[in-house]
Amino acid sequence: MTTRITLTTGRRGFPGRTGLALAALATAAVTLTSACTSGGLRTTASGQPAAVVPVRQGGSIVIGAEQEPDCADWISTCAGSIWGTYIMDVPTMPRAFVTRKSGDGWAPVPSDVLAGEPTVTTAGNRQQVTYRINPAAVWSDKAPITSEDLKYTVEQVRDGKDVLDKTGYDHVTAVGTPDPKTAVVTFDSPYANWRALFSDTFGIFPSHLLAGKDRDAVMKDGYRFSGGPWQIESWKRGVSVTLVPNPNYWGGKPKLDKVTFQFTADTAAAFQAFKSGQLDALYPTPQLDSVDQITGGLPGANSAVDPASGNLEALWMNNGKFPFDSTAFRQAVSYAIDRKAIVTRLYGALGVTAPAQSFLTPIIAQYGGDDFSRYQLDLGKVTSLMQGAGWAKGADGIWAKNGQRAEFGIASLAGNKRRELTEQILQQQLKTAGFELTIANTTAAELFSKVTPPGDFQLGLWTLVDTFPQPSLGTSFSTGAIPAPANGNSGLNYSRISSPDLDRALTTLNSSLDQNARMQASKEADRLLARDAASLPIDAVPNVLL
Repeated sequence: MTTRITLTTGRRGFPGRTGLALAALATAAVTLTSACTSGGLRTTASGQPAAVVPVRQGGSIVIGAEQEPDCADWISTCAGSIWGTYIMDVPTMPRAFVTRKSGDGWAPVPSDVLAGEPTVTTAGNRQQVTYRINPAAVWSDKAPITSEDLKYTVEQVRDGKDVLDKTGYDHVTAVGTPDPKTAVVTFDSPYANWRALFSDTFGIFPSHLLAGKDRDAVMKDGYRFSGGPWQIESWKRGVSVTLVPNPNYWGGKPKLDKVTFQFTADTAAAFQAFKSGQLDALYPTPQLDSVDQITGGLPGANSAVDPASGNLEALWMNNGKFPFDSTAFRQAVSYAIDRKAIVTRLYGALGVTAPAQSFLTPIIAQYGGDDFSRYQLDLGKVTSLMQGAGWAKGADGIWAKNGQRAEFGIASLAGNKRRELTEQILQQQLKTAGFELTIANTTAAELFSKVTPPGDFQLGLWTLVDTFPQPSLGTSFSTGAIPAPANGNSGLNYSRISSPDLDRALTTLNSSLDQNARMQASKEADRLLARDAASLPIDAVPNVLL
């Protein structure tokens, strides 16, 4: 499973772009080939279940988008926002596997790009995966999607600079191309999450259009080529992105003639635009005022609310920067926060009152535990931990040590009312416990392009989103995923978490082909994250589609 971070509903690690987080949005806005269902509660303004009606043929719609992506070069570190994935990446870039509902859970299944399930063979420490590409699969210029495209994608990610996340691709030693529709990918060791390649963080890139060129220059401001059902008609910076059907798509055809994603960063303003009819659909971050109106019913509107999402809001502690470079300090801060009070205040009206006790989101909860349940409000433990680490309260009631006060800043998304409220609650709770919190919010582009990659923050508040139904904690928490010159400043471990014990568990999680062993390794990694209070999960953010 992957992730990318986002300030609305991100990706794990903040890789991840494909299925789970998109379940509500993609069906209605990206695929637009069937009636909308998300597995959650779908109601009318009266609060009654909504009738499923046939999707009309033709016409256009306008959808509110909470973030404008910084760029459209999906391999680059500038592509960290999940909204770029939602509105341009997934609709246009073909993927080997897509995420689909399977019983009560989710599963990766071969997409229309493939001719069937790939073949996997292992011999000693070597693993090979053979992909057979659908003979009908073509790009929008009618050029075939070929094995050279898979090879090009691997080389761009594995060997490139300024790469968002190399997870998995860094284990590929070769990509064989015995014929245009067959690719043989060889790994240096068994890699359990191989289905995520060409599927989760990155799709498949067209070698015939990009090889030998500056990929970033070609793609960053938008591109016209497509291997999916839609193609980008226009990207008006600061205003909107418009998609139109790809006339040469070989799979299920879009129903609509045009979809426009209108950038509406202010959730309250987006909600008003929806109610006034300026927006036909909205996938909002739940805010207190909108939650009240959703539960009360919206005239003429349908709503879908799914609490069992892939979205995890967390406090991200920079383990490499004072004062969070101390385990005792991180633990003390964790005991100073009443997470249940925060969650109930934010989402109680939607039936979400329990804090998250794992870094595994609800859609892959079977791989996690409840080890963070130890962190409940306990001022006695705060005092014990802080005094044990040599801190003492000053006359102002704030802890101090060696002339340094226990004050730190938190970074999140400016203008997001829910996060601003969360920060205000945290300020009050932490002050009572002897900590001083200052708020330093900024734009999504600034936060994920300039602040988090180099670690220029102390505490952060954003959402990790699992979008592929496999655990991939290593993407966010392994030492090798810390952006640094040694890995070309690639990786999504923005919290600078580094633990030999944790790395060993994550190695087993990545490499073992035994499902039980992977399950135990994932739970052990989750336990170790809680032991060290590496960061603190807050809640599972519900998916809401209007």
